[in-house]
Amino acid sequence: MPNSSSISEFLLLALADTRQLQLLHFWLLLGIYLAALLGNGLISTAVACDHRLHTPMYFFLLNLALLDLGCISTTLPKAMANALWHTRAISYAGCAAQVFFFLFFLSAEYSILTMMSYDRYVAICKPLHYGTLLGSRACATMAAAACGTGLLYAVLHTANTFSLPLCQGNAVDQFFCEIPHILKFSCSQSYLKEIGLIALSVLVFFGSFVFIVVSYVQIFRAVLRMPSEQGRHKAFSTCLPHLAVLSLFLSTGMFAYLKPPSISSTSLDLVVAVLYSVVPPALNPIIYSMRNQLLKDALWELMAKCLLKAMNCPSLYM
Repeated sequence: MPNSSSISEFLLLALADTRQLQLLHFWLLLGIYLAALLGNGLISTAVACDHRLHTPMYFFLLNLALLDLGCISTTLPKAMANALWHTRAISYAGCAAQVFFFLFFLSAEYSILTMMSYDRYVAICKPLHYGTLLGSRACATMAAAACGTGLLYAVLHTANTFSLPLCQGNAVDQFFCEIPHILKFSCSQSYLKEIGLIALSVLVFFGSFVFIVVSYVQIFRAVLRMPSEQGRHKAFSTCLPHLAVLSLFLSTGMFAYLKPPSISSTSLDLVVAVLYSVVPPALNPIIYSMRNQLLKDALWELMAKCLLKAMNCPSLYM
């Protein structure tokens, strides 16, 4: 019986049948990728360089932007290369690496989003204890825990999936390597271990989801009790971007993995995969900067400095 070591490469899903459409998809994906790089790069640089943004909320936003960069850089470059060079192949090692890094960035991002809900809860419900509960050491520990959780999750799933004997073909019905599609190639009952691991991950996912819901229930109760309308507006304005990003992340991810098999199709799976793996990293910088005046000011100042530097006018910095 052939095992996984006999497979040297996988064939990813072609985005189009004709050469013209493949090139069109390449330019479209390139535009989305560059927009995501620019948006998340600007936010990361602004938060790192502007002392006004050195607060827990923006620290977690910096981590989110970096994880978004990693997530979209795991899937899109290979899809763009395949569309440009008219190929579908990805090596066995490349597929395993893609699964590992995608799971790492995705799970770490979910952890960071959960911690951001805790940040908003402390800021609004326990403002007097904000500096104590979310000091620099506590924030660094939480970010390290998010990365550690993502690393453990990625190692367990990747090692378990690619230790399975695969003998049912090598054509992946997706534009990047994804565990459910890899499991279809398994030729033994060993894949049940991975399904059990996925079930455990789902329980952890819903545990975090319950924590987020409880946090926001407490936040909304505290906001509605505020006597000042201006205070309520300010509190909601700091929560809405996080809620929007979280809703986009959860709705697309849950639909991708929990949709009924009866409505599953190759084209629908492709659209859903783009929605949860490509759209959030590209839209998150826009969502966070739309209603945040402090962040917008920092971004404008950063872009102005970059423009002045490009024009080689050092005297204007004085």
